[in-house]
Amino acid sequence: MNEMDLLTKIEGLEKAIKEHVDFADQYKVTLTDTKQQLVDLHKPEITLKQMEAIERAVEQAVNTYDFNDTDNFEIDYSLDYDGRVQCESHEFINSDDLVGNIVDKICSLFKEVEDDNSQVNTQTVAEKII
Repeated sequence: MNEMDLLTKIEGLEKAIKEHVDFADQYKVTLTDTKQQLVDLHKPEITLKQMEAIERAVEQAVNTYDFNDTDNFEIDYSLDYDGRVQCESHEFINSDDLVGNIVDKICSLFKEVEDDNSQVNTQTVAEKII
């Protein structure tokens, strides 16, 4: 082989490697999606209405919780300039983020499905015969 043939072969191999890298990236994305589908496959189903009910329940629980109760916190004390011991602020003001985090964690245990607005037929066999 001469120099021109080798340069052409090198160029072709580099092009083939680049194309295969693009395919590998596509396969990685597909693999990630497929793994997530496998994880979701075993999750119980939850409707949007059920998710909203969970969110309301968590929100009520957080909003009724007394975050100003000092027994619920580890308090750091400090000394004032006059030598007095004082407690630093312990007020919790960001309950919306707490609610969102709790709901996200709960909802990650389920897979979302469409609401079924049709009524279920609960007729028994005996009712059908009559």
